[in-house]
Amino acid sequence: MAIVLDPVTILNLVFCIIIVCLGYWEYNKNESLIALYIAITFGLFGIAHLAIILGMKSSDLFIMIIRSIAYLVIIYALYKTALGHWNKK
Repeated sequence: MAIVLDPVTILNLVFCIIIVCLGYWEYNKNESLIALYIAITFGLFGIAHLAIILGMKSSDLFIMIIRSIAYLVIIYALYKTALGHWNKK
C-alpha cells in the first residue's frame, strides 16, 4: 500500500481531529452526551480518512464498516436528542 496524499482527504482528517477535540472538550466541560457522540462519530470518520491516506481504497469493506458505524452512532445520538432523553432538567 502506498501513501495517498490527497489534499481533500488530508483536510477532512484535520477537520475530524479538530471536531473530536472540541467534542471531547465540551463533554468534559458540560457532560454533554451529544457532544461525546459527535466526537465519536468524527473519530470514526477520521479513522476512515487515515486508512485512505495509508492506501486503502474507499470501497474497501473496512472503510464501509467504519463509516456505517459512524453514521449509526450519529443517528442514535440525534434520535435520543429528538426524544429529549438527554435534556437537562
